[in-house]
Amino acid sequence: MGHQSSQSEVAPVVRGDVVTELPKGWVITTSGRVSGVTEPGDRSVHYPFPIKDLVALDDALTYSSRASHARFAVYLGDLGNDTAALAREILAQVPTPDDAVLVAVSPNQCAIEVVYGSQVRGRGAESAAPLGVAAASSAFEQGNLIDGLISAVRVLSAGISRS
Repeated sequence: MGHQSSQSEVAPVVRGDVVTELPKGWVITTSGRVSGVTEPGDRSVHYPFPIKDLVALDDALTYSSRASHARFAVYLGDLGNDTAALAREILAQVPTPDDAVLVAVSPNQCAIEVVYGSQVRGRGAESAAPLGVAAASSAFEQGNLIDGLISAVRVLSAGISRS
């Protein structure tokens, strides 16, 4: 998939608690992951990827966060009319948003946004962001959504120095 937007920028972060409406049985874990359960007998949530792909993405996020000392997050879904603005809003909901990097992808809009907090600026994020977008875009054009997400996270992590 070609990309319409490939901006990267530092997101202003609002201080204080972010109120998030979650369904019954769902939580935001300390790592920032949203986790949920279903009632016995109810069908489980259907994920857009097989479990093995989700595990590979989780591993990439975990190891990249450890290697760079920045929290990595991925958002997959609609980014609205102003893709960069919504990506910044999503980044603000990540735990420790000042020290986080978000890869936000809207396949239907052909948009890829990389936004990062103020504590990541100056550590290589500015130059790594376009490389992460290029890595994701290349895989997306071949129809490999999960590979593009993983590649973007790994490329970004490699380009961001530890604090």
